[in-house]
Amino acid sequence: MGAMPKGPRNIGVDFGVDTLTHYGGIYLVHRFLTRIGLKHAMARSLKIAQRNNRYSVGEMVLALLYPMILGLERLETTQLLRQNGVFQYLTGLKAYPDPTTLRRFLFRIAPELLPRLSDLHEKYITLMSQRPRCSTRLIFDVDSTVLVLYGTQEQAKVGYNPKKRGRPSYHPLLCFEGITKDYWHGELRPGDAHTARGAKELLAACFAKAPKGVRLKIVRADKGFYDHKLMEWLEGERARFVIVAKLTVPIKHRLGRLRYTSVSQGVEAAEFRAAPSQGARLQRYVVIRRPEPEEDGEQLRLFKMGRYRYQVLVTNLPLRPLNLWRFYNDRAGVELVIKQLKADYAMSSIPTRFFMANEAYFQLLLLAYNVVNWFKRLCLPPGYQAATLQTLRNKILLMPALLRRTHNRPRLAMPASGEREEAWRCALRQIKRLKV
Repeated sequence: MGAMPKGPRNIGVDFGVDTLTHYGGIYLVHRFLTRIGLKHAMARSLKIAQRNNRYSVGEMVLALLYPMILGLERLETTQLLRQNGVFQYLTGLKAYPDPTTLRRFLFRIAPELLPRLSDLHEKYITLMSQRPRCSTRLIFDVDSTVLVLYGTQEQAKVGYNPKKRGRPSYHPLLCFEGITKDYWHGELRPGDAHTARGAKELLAACFAKAPKGVRLKIVRADKGFYDHKLMEWLEGERARFVIVAKLTVPIKHRLGRLRYTSVSQGVEAAEFRAAPSQGARLQRYVVIRRPEPEEDGEQLRLFKMGRYRYQVLVTNLPLRPLNLWRFYNDRAGVELVIKQLKADYAMSSIPTRFFMANEAYFQLLLLAYNVVNWFKRLCLPPGYQAATLQTLRNKILLMPALLRRTHNRPRLAMPASGEREEAWRCALRQIKRLKV
């Protein structure tokens, strides 16, 4: 057998090199934010009087956004960026604040920052919803989730919490656009808030952001939002909806007496009209029936009766039952987005004890999500359109880079990397072509 190859044995080790970074990809995000005008808009719109003006409000907001995108889950871990001069150079930050400064900023500025930040975010949601092309239809997927809390936080309440029963939590309400998966509106709420509380106000805010060319607005929601007042309000707003119906006793009694027709292999459907509650308007109900056993995980969500499992949808959409059912099932994308917000953006990492400061952080996190979503859609190749943030970090953002000067011009040197290199070059071209 041949001898094992010998590795190097006498390599010197030096520290203190200040031209290296493993956050090279943040340069693309910086270029993108500059190109769409968001950095300038922050500097202009978020001017707030401060006692300590070492960092402007816009700089502090960016100092919070960048670590969210890069995966530094807690404010304490942003200490890494204070020691990274190349990162600061690439993002245009003169210096990077320490974690205590960031936490105090959230607490001190939140009451004045939140409305201004929301206004700015709303303008960009409207603007970017029409990029890269105008749409005449918007689909609003509404959902809520549970953020389990540890320690002592304001507005931490015990409510619906399927995984950690009895633990205090927040119960945010969120709305995303079903095609682009852009975030449109949301609210951080105490843990004991009912699922549908504030849903009408949330959807009204979403409708108000819709560009003038939008002719059709469709709302998809699960049974937590089954409420005749919400449905009647949506009809008054000339919006369409499909919502999972709660299986009340009168509805359950109907299921076995309906005449079902086969609409696909293993899928049967029926319809009826009924009032959701006494005194409410009649609504169209579509029943989907599937025999036992089912091979996929959908059976876990369907009501079981006899040899069948049922799902009941209430709607004012003029779709055939099978198409309606498939259209509603596309809403599963919003649940994946919320999982990604918790896993990749650390939405469950609550930074302070104060509710308003936490809400400011919550809204900044959703802005970070939108920035990444817009960047993927407008700047990256098709193969990256559905990439998670973790994939984007591995392939684009966490690129090792060396900052050097050639002919008195700064250059960012990175290793040749095939597909990643092509994605970088594509992003640089697309950013240059952007017109916003």
